[in-house]
Amino acid sequence: MTLNRMGALLFWASLALSPQLASAQGDHQYTSQDIEAGARIYSSQCALCHGASGDTVNGVNLRLGRFRRAITDEDLAGVVTNGVATGGMPSIKLSAAEMTAIIAFIRAGFDPAGVAVKVGNVARGQSLYSGKGKCASCHRINGSGPRLAPDLSDIGAARTPSALQRSLLEPSTAMWPINRPVRIVTKDGREIKGRRLNEDTYTVQLLDDQERLMSLDKADLKTYELGKTSPMPSLLKTFTADEVADLLGYLLSLKGTP
Repeated sequence: MTLNRMGALLFWASLALSPQLASAQGDHQYTSQDIEAGARIYSSQCALCHGASGDTVNGVNLRLGRFRRAITDEDLAGVVTNGVATGGMPSIKLSAAEMTAIIAFIRAGFDPAGVAVKVGNVARGQSLYSGKGKCASCHRINGSGPRLAPDLSDIGAARTPSALQRSLLEPSTAMWPINRPVRIVTKDGREIKGRRLNEDTYTVQLLDDQERLMSLDKADLKTYELGKTSPMPSLLKTFTADEVADLLGYLLSLKGTP
């Protein structure tokens, strides 16, 4: 087996869902039946104005999850039910099952085989972020909070709902390579732990556990270890499905400063 082939297999193996995670994600996601039903409803009720790809209304791309007013599933339901008078969108009366289906189809990115993640209440999610989740003890938003973990100020614009959900439930498999924790021992005996920010052939830049920005020459290092386990705890056992959905709603609302 070639090294490239082996590397590819290891990469995809690292993304495989554990049975526990797959079961837990099922609590947070719409079913394939919901998505398929939503495709039929969209075709009959929405495609005339929004187009087959959901991108014919200015400033809106339903397939990519770009909305003018909506963030949460409740927001989407409100727009469908009430319409948008200023935008020329009529109200559409759907049953509860039909509403679930159309939201599932949108959340799946118009892909019948896609993943449709449930997105909850922003305000409740913000409370969970600051309280039970203790996210603010490591993350920073709009200049407030420590720099021990990645800045989340624009995370809602940078990540999809399914990618964010994976980060909450199984952070080690969702960890971006550049954000891996590092342990370094220099040739003069100093031990440095922190989060990698950048790296090239000759140097590595990191933020240490005291939030100090450092740039080190690799020639001066005795040991350089990249961690495989995220320091972020999984919410798999500590949060309910509704709480994960709410926290996800808050994170998706973070689009950066205008």
